[in-house]
Amino acid sequence: MQPKQIIIFDTTLRDGEQVPGCKLNEKDKIIIAKNLELLGVDVIEAGFPISSPGDFQSVKEISNHIDHTIICCLTRAKKQDIEIAAQALKYAKRPRIQTGIGTSESHIKHKFKSTEEKILNIAYESVKYAKQFVEDIEFYAEDAGRTDNLFLAKVCEKVIQAGATVINLPDTTGYCLPEAYGNKIHFLRENVPHIDHVTLSTHCHDDLGLATANAIEGIQKGARQVECTINGLGERAGNTPLEEIVMILKQKKALNCFTNINTKMLYPISQLVSQLTGMVVPPNKAIIGTNAFSHSSGIHQDGMIKNSETYEIINPHEVGYNNSSIVLTARSGRSALIYRYNQLGYALKTNQIDTIYPIFLKYADKKKAIYDEDLKEIIKRV
Repeated sequence: MQPKQIIIFDTTLRDGEQVPGCKLNEKDKIIIAKNLELLGVDVIEAGFPISSPGDFQSVKEISNHIDHTIICCLTRAKKQDIEIAAQALKYAKRPRIQTGIGTSESHIKHKFKSTEEKILNIAYESVKYAKQFVEDIEFYAEDAGRTDNLFLAKVCEKVIQAGATVINLPDTTGYCLPEAYGNKIHFLRENVPHIDHVTLSTHCHDDLGLATANAIEGIQKGARQVECTINGLGERAGNTPLEEIVMILKQKKALNCFTNINTKMLYPISQLVSQLTGMVVPPNKAIIGTNAFSHSSGIHQDGMIKNSETYEIINPHEVGYNNSSIVLTARSGRSALIYRYNQLGYALKTNQIDTIYPIFLKYADKKKAIYDEDLKEIIKRV
C-alpha cells in the first residue's frame, strides 16, 4: 500500500504564542517562520491578524519572507475578521484563511447564546465569504471533541458545500480519550457526503496528557493533517508537540505514513524556539529534552556501552542531537566508569578499577554528577 503523507500544520506562531509570558516580536517570528520552512512544515499558521496591529503586521511580513510553505491565519466567523486576514495575506504565495466557530452544546448555549440552526448558517456563510478572497479555506469546529457527532456531521456537510478545503476538528479542551476522538473522525468519514473532497485535520490539546495519542488515533482513522507546535507550546497544558508526531510516524512503519520534515532540525529548532520565547524545555521532554539521550542508571549504561539499541529507539543524530551521554552518578556501575576513563585516555586494569570505584562512590554520594575533572582528581588520589 502506498504510504500516506501527513500534512504538518505548525501553529507555534499563533496558538503557541498564546502561552502566558510568551511574547515574540516581529523579527523573532520571521526567524522562526524561516526555520519552519527549512524544517519542512507544510503550513505555517502565522497569527490572528484582527487581534492586534502587531499580529497583522507580523502575518504580512512573514508572507513576504516565505517562498513555498502555505501561510495561514486565523479568524472568527465574522466578515471583518476575514477581510483583515485577507489583507494580511496579500503577499503570501500560498495563502489560507482558517475561519470557524464553536459547535459544542456548551459553546452554542453559553458562549454564543444561540441555536444549532444559527451556528450552521454562520459556518456556511463564513466559509462562503472567505472563499471570495482565497481559494484555500480551512474551517475549524471549535470544541469538536465535545460536539455531538450528528451535529458535527451537519456542520461538516454545510462547510463542504460552501467550499471548505480543510476541516479542522479541535479537541479544544483536551477532553477526548483517543478511541473517542478516533471514532469521531471515523463517524464523519462514514456519514458526511463528499467528505473525501476535504482534508480532515487534528488539533489536540494536552490538558489530560493525551494530545499526541489523540492525534495519532486521528491519523489512523483518516485525518491527513496534524496541527501542532514546536516543544508542544500552547494554551494551558499546550498543543500536540510537532517533534513527537513526526518521530512516531517515522519510527512506526506500520502506520504507513510519512511527513516532509527534516528530522535533523528538530533539536536545533526546539532550542531556537525555547530561546526566543523564554519557555524552557523540560529536561525529560520526549525527543528534544536534554535528558532524552542521557543515561545515569548503571544497568542502562552497561547496556548502552555494549549496544545503544538496548535503551535507545532513536539515534540522537536523527533529531539533530550530537551524541548520547553516559552521566556518572552514584547509580553508575564499573562499566560506565571504565568507559568514561577510556574516553579520557586512561586504560585501567580490573584491580585499578576495584581500587578507584569505592572512592568514586564517595564523590558521587556528595554530588549530583561526576565530571571529567572529578575523575582526574580521583586518579591523582589513587
